[in-house]
Amino acid sequence: MTINWFCLAFCDLNTEQLYEIMQLRVNVFIVEQNCPFPDLDGYDTQNSVQHIIGYQDGKIIAYARLLPPGVKYDYPSIGRVITHADYRKDGLGHRLMKTALNQCQILWPKQKVFLQAQQHLEGFYLKHGFQTCSETYLDDNIPHIDMIRP
Repeated sequence: MTINWFCLAFCDLNTEQLYEIMQLRVNVFIVEQNCPFPDLDGYDTQNSVQHIIGYQDGKIIAYARLLPPGVKYDYPSIGRVITHADYRKDGLGHRLMKTALNQCQILWPKQKVFLQAQQHLEGFYLKHGFQTCSETYLDDNIPHIDMIRP
């Protein structure tokens, strides 16, 4: 599966990209996971925030948001990690995480990386070098844990 990866600031996203990103996030986080929550949290529009986009055949099939240190957390963080339901095979999620982590190293070298993970995905993130650093807590009625990658 050939995927074209892009890392773009908000001001570099065109309206079609923004629409596809928001559509993907709503379809997975709100509809598929049956979890109404305020996805548009004000962080997307900050130009220091980077958006990792994976395209296949002109369609966004993977996405993650990278926040620089000090924007929301003390460390750079990866969030809104998502893959399109029709493409969840062949390790797409792992490819997305590798791309996001590589971009974090380019943007913020030698810094720890933070993320809030849905608890059932703990094993997935452990494979990418993250360590659990909190007890389980509810975020929008979904069990989450905090994780950090040294």
